[in-house]
Amino acid sequence: MDEEVSDFWQSHSLKYLEMAFRTDKQEIIKHPDGYGKKTGDCGDTVEIYLIACDNIIEKASYYINGCMNTAACANTIVFMAENKTIDQAWEITPEAVAGHLETLPGDHFHCAELAVGALYMALSNLLELRRAQWKKDYNAR
Repeated sequence: MDEEVSDFWQSHSLKYLEMAFRTDKQEIIKHPDGYGKKTGDCGDTVEIYLIACDNIIEKASYYINGCMNTAACANTIVFMAENKTIDQAWEITPEAVAGHLETLPGDHFHCAELAVGALYMALSNLLELRRAQWKKDYNAR
């Protein structure tokens, strides 16, 4: 048993471990500027919340119901999107998320796809709400 635990800590990069266990960006934002929610075939769900000023994503947060790999990917998305332009956020890919984490298990690449999908939905929602401001009061939670 101790060998299994030791193997877990030794087989993951510091970036992966930080993103998997960090919770300071896990937050539900009421009436965000952009909101996206996606559930994967595995049953995990990722929600992404965005606050933007002009063209900059000033704040991003996430909420998940899923495994540690999904948590690491959702946290990475928030880390990569904050303080970026909306166009730069559209360039975030599952490959970039997996690359940042360094040791995301290959059989959990779908977690990166799930988190990026939720981000893209939040970005789409942000742009839609900018076209119809009155919808913001009815957005998300």
